[in-house]
Amino acid sequence: MSKKDFSERDICTKYITPAIQAAGWDVHVQVREEVTFTKGRIIVKGKLHTRGKAKRADYILYHKPNIPVAVIEAKDNSHAVGDGMQQALDYAEILDVPFAFSSNGDGFLFHDRTGMTNPIEKEVDLGAFPSPGDLWLRYKAWKGIGGETEKIVDQPYFSDGSGKEPRYYQRVAINRAVEAIARGQDRVLLVMATGTGKTYTAFQIIWRLWKSRLKKRILFLADRNILVDQTKTNDFKPFGQAMTKIEKRQVNKAYEIYLSLYQAVTGNEEEKNIYKQFSRDFFDLVVIDECHRGSAAENSAWREILDYFSSATHIGLTATPKETRDVSNIHYFGEPIYTYSLKQGIEDGFLAPYKVVRIDLDKDLTGWRPEQGKVDKSGALIEDRIYNQKDFDRNLVLEKRTDLIARKVSEFLKGTDRYAKTIVFCEDIDHAERMRQALVNHNADLTAENSRYVMKITGDDNTGKMELDNFIDPESRYPVIATTSRLMNTGVDAQTCKLIVLDQTIQSMTIFKQIIGRGTRINEDYGKFYFTIMDFKKATELFADPAFDGEPVQIYEPGPDESPVPPEEPDNADEDEKSEPEPPSPDPPGEGEPPGEPRRKYVVDDVEVFVAAERVQYYGKDGRLITESLKDFTKKTVRKEFASLDDFLRKWNSAEKKQAVIAELEEQGVLLEALADEVGKDFGPFDLICHVAFDQPPLTRRERAEKVRKQNYFTRYGDQAREVLNALLDKYADEGIENIEDVKILRIQPFDKFGTPIEIVKSFGGRREFDQAIRDLERHLYDSVS
Repeated sequence: MSKKDFSERDICTKYITPAIQAAGWDVHVQVREEVTFTKGRIIVKGKLHTRGKAKRADYILYHKPNIPVAVIEAKDNSHAVGDGMQQALDYAEILDVPFAFSSNGDGFLFHDRTGMTNPIEKEVDLGAFPSPGDLWLRYKAWKGIGGETEKIVDQPYFSDGSGKEPRYYQRVAINRAVEAIARGQDRVLLVMATGTGKTYTAFQIIWRLWKSRLKKRILFLADRNILVDQTKTNDFKPFGQAMTKIEKRQVNKAYEIYLSLYQAVTGNEEEKNIYKQFSRDFFDLVVIDECHRGSAAENSAWREILDYFSSATHIGLTATPKETRDVSNIHYFGEPIYTYSLKQGIEDGFLAPYKVVRIDLDKDLTGWRPEQGKVDKSGALIEDRIYNQKDFDRNLVLEKRTDLIARKVSEFLKGTDRYAKTIVFCEDIDHAERMRQALVNHNADLTAENSRYVMKITGDDNTGKMELDNFIDPESRYPVIATTSRLMNTGVDAQTCKLIVLDQTIQSMTIFKQIIGRGTRINEDYGKFYFTIMDFKKATELFADPAFDGEPVQIYEPGPDESPVPPEEPDNADEDEKSEPEPPSPDPPGEGEPPGEPRRKYVVDDVEVFVAAERVQYYGKDGRLITESLKDFTKKTVRKEFASLDDFLRKWNSAEKKQAVIAELEEQGVLLEALADEVGKDFGPFDLICHVAFDQPPLTRRERAEKVRKQNYFTRYGDQAREVLNALLDKYADEGIENIEDVKILRIQPFDKFGTPIEIVKSFGGRREFDQAIRDLERHLYDSVS
């Protein structure tokens, strides 16, 4: 058998693996084959979903299990030795490894990303593959590792034997942090999107630094009690008896790992004395969770803790680094050593994609002006001016507007899943209470079954706050709908939240990112793969801001003689900075209102409000919302792949399985289910594409099925085979091409009445003849465009 006839796997087994082993690599410890390191982007198909292709490296080589150093991409021998290099380089960059190899079994093409060799890319013989020691020496030079730092970097992760290990991006973040601190860097910033495991990443960093004894006493700071408690009982549990939580009392200095609320060690003078019970050099390491909050501001009370323990190494963790003219994470921590964005998380399949239902109300678009002498429900004369969207539910309450929003939310849930966890973000506590009442009335049947179906969860309501744990618990059905204003915009691990409703004016990018983060977690066990954002306040226009998913850019410019710079954001934008998550009523003054005075709020019950416009926007393959019409987007996307109708027809007709073409189009971002909702549910993917992209008149699936029956070509088959083919046509007409291409369909009704799948296939003469019959059926279905 010629080497050219070997499969890619054969090339790996017979040539590549022996060459690696001969170079001194331990294939049981240092070499992993076919390593899948992403999950594949979730592609939403109506109420269903599928996953795109996961990234898989043919080989990853490790110095130790926690330190990958090289990637090898293999090809069969019909390819040139370097044909896999571009893919290998892509994987090497993602995985943060310096060395990439490509091989077809004849030799290796070696690329050194460090740029320390000349040339950086060269061919090497099978017998000249670099040894583990050679690549490790180059790796250390690239990372600046040497002497005592090597022992620290070599320290393994924590493992409990369950097989759980860091995801690839967590591994990169951990390694970069440990390496930077081992080299002496004392301020480190990690930016990781909500839902990507920042706390687990922090635990592994702390574990390695603690076990190596580089850092002996560590302080972990968070700003919500629930975060501290979750951290202690979950990710940090392996620290066991070495760990304690600092309370507002005398501290015990016998521990090594300390967890604390900012609020537990700041505030009044007595509370401030708690952290001062420690000497300034007591802690070697301070880890600041959600560091975009109080610690980002120069004059924050929370910053006092960091200044007090300034001799320690500080690690900042955030999904939303804060960069304004007078507040900066980068100024304090330096540039992020690693950023893992929401866009990348969705692309990798670790975070949930979303769609946006944008609903514009007439009064929001045109404003409302009271007629002369108009009074509100309490008899107060309403100030004569035009009230716009920013006023609603802050200065002016239109009760019918609240009712309309509650109705639209309830209609959406009734059309999808009435038990889908939902968070409704309101302007303030009063608004959250009125929204709760309206939602109760629009869901009276389910509220009658359980009064906790809708709950207000705000900072002033102890009953509601007690239900927060139940809301975020996937196993707890109630509450289903939570109305809130500030309390739930961060620190709430709502894994099963499927609907986020925005009826809140949001101008802070930080707050917007935090709110969107409530829906980005995936929970496969409970069917949570994507979520919907229902926007009544144009908040989702912030998706178009380059800052939404871009790299943080420092715009803070400190100067010794500068006077304080007014904040860019409105007064109410940074309520999440306060030590208490939500102020009690009465509500604080809004923009332009004098401080210290309660905000005037008119309540009007006789002004009609209508939906002016409603549209759905989908998450595109490029990480942006598709804002053009779905038809225009589909046409543009398909024509990038197929220049003409003939190109598309050639691809379709030559495909062994049509489903492969459909999957390829979906990978490119074509939303066939959404397109069918718009064009017609009775059209299959073939007709949708031909019609929308190439202006061909479409046929429904049933019309195509009847057309095949009229051709009468089934007569060539026996009676049972004809019945099976007729049943397959019915399945095609009802459900589409995907089902008739899967032989498993023969196990279900109505095919089970014809016998077992084996017996059915035999009625065609065997598997080859059955497969040919399916191909012939598809050819007759699509023998012409019309």
